[in-house]
Amino acid sequence: MNDPDYKLLDSQLRALLAGETDALASASNFVALINNAMHDINWVGIYVHRGDELVLGPFQGKPACGHLNLNAGVCALAATTLTTQRVADVHEFDGHIACDADSRSELVVPLISNGQLIGVLDIDSPTPGRFSEVDQDGVERLCASFCEMQNSRATFI
Repeated sequence: MNDPDYKLLDSQLRALLAGETDALASASNFVALINNAMHDINWVGIYVHRGDELVLGPFQGKPACGHLNLNAGVCALAATTLTTQRVADVHEFDGHIACDADSRSELVVPLISNGQLIGVLDIDSPTPGRFSEVDQDGVERLCASFCEMQNSRATFI
């Protein structure tokens, strides 16, 4: 299957969230848009940064880990380094936290609003090597748009 049209998705995201004042509603629709647009994924969601952990926020997929410590796992690495993590095979990632045993590859993008980490967007696939550079660039752009729209809010979720 082809990669999603990320430019079109960005336009759809901006239209979907325009005028929305509630962060929870925005985050929920953001996750749903990605879930419906990307093929071969089994989980997508936001983990919200709260103190010294990441707390499960809006997601689509199987039930997931509710709290992630910032000292282990792909999400924690993305959050603490503020860099996107694209992992071709999570079984080869030292310290991977397996919330869903079916997941084999992962893409995690830090969400930064007003210069502060607000959380991470986590996308999992049952297929090793599922996420390409095109996916990474496209999802990073979507996250930047989402965060830009969050800048006007005092708090996130």
